[in-house]
Amino acid sequence: MTSPASRPVPPAAASLLNLRGAVDLSSLKQRPAPPVGGGNSPTTAAASGDLSDAGTVDAGARELRVDVTEGNFQELVELSAQVPVVFALWAAYSPESTHMLDTLGGLVESYGGRLVLAAADIDAFPQLAQAFQVQAVPTAVAVLKGQPVPLFQGSADEAQVRGLLDELLKVAAANGVTGSLGGGVPEEAGPVPLPPLHQAAFDAIEAGDYAAAGAAYRQALLEMPADAEAKAGLAQVELMGRLQPLSAQDTEVLRTLAADEPDNLEAQLRVADLDIAGGHVEDGLNRLVSFIGRNFGPERDTARVRLLELFDVVGTSDPRVAKARQGLARVLF
Repeated sequence: MTSPASRPVPPAAASLLNLRGAVDLSSLKQRPAPPVGGGNSPTTAAASGDLSDAGTVDAGARELRVDVTEGNFQELVELSAQVPVVFALWAAYSPESTHMLDTLGGLVESYGGRLVLAAADIDAFPQLAQAFQVQAVPTAVAVLKGQPVPLFQGSADEAQVRGLLDELLKVAAANGVTGSLGGGVPEEAGPVPLPPLHQAAFDAIEAGDYAAAGAAYRQALLEMPADAEAKAGLAQVELMGRLQPLSAQDTEVLRTLAADEPDNLEAQLRVADLDIAGGHVEDGLNRLVSFIGRNFGPERDTARVRLLELFDVVGTSDPRVAKARQGLARVLF
């Protein structure tokens, strides 16, 4: 298994798309096996939060870096209802793992208790790598309220990772996860309340009413057309609304139809949605770029508009969006 170049996923998008159970952690939560022995993690020497012996997560003790074991995994998942837990999945054979752990370790501590770093050796805990659908190491995945939010694979520079963690904390605040394990966060540095229309949209999302959430975001854009967060939120809830009625059987039928009929507009649009929601961002964007390159007239324009909406879902600063924009320009011009 080799590590690709860094592939960050904007948490703002991932939080909405992956809190629907794309990755099932339930099979890991009640595993009775004893804890894996500690001491092998590249972070052990520096990590005062090694829980491989204690097997518990003590918020009062302000443990900000821990080694994941089968014995403490459930407690880390539960802790994610208080603060986001950043799982760093590493392997001894990966030279980039140490760099990722060092980078994340320093950054997590700089947030003064608003994040926890959980280092997981995938050789010692292979079930975790399977549950997170890890394709390469190192990989960083946050868990927020018990649900995974992909961050990046491979090595990423400190500035890039800090940007992702900043976005993760914004998503956490929007989902009501605003706790701290203490140590360095000033009292006045609490979460900034959401604007009223954004709060209304969030409340509607929590209730599963994506139409109402969309209406709130549209009103926010009427009042402030430059509201980038409302624009991204609208694209996200519209995607969630399109996916809401789909069953597993519907998904299979759509993927088969899209494979058999590459120029079927509706099938390509629906499967692109599924790709994005499932974390296969490049597949989803490339699917529509390819369709646009093969077709003309109203269907091409419909696909182009949907592709631009998906750019907002993923995040316009994401390098995969930049790559897809280049591809779109090539097929259009």
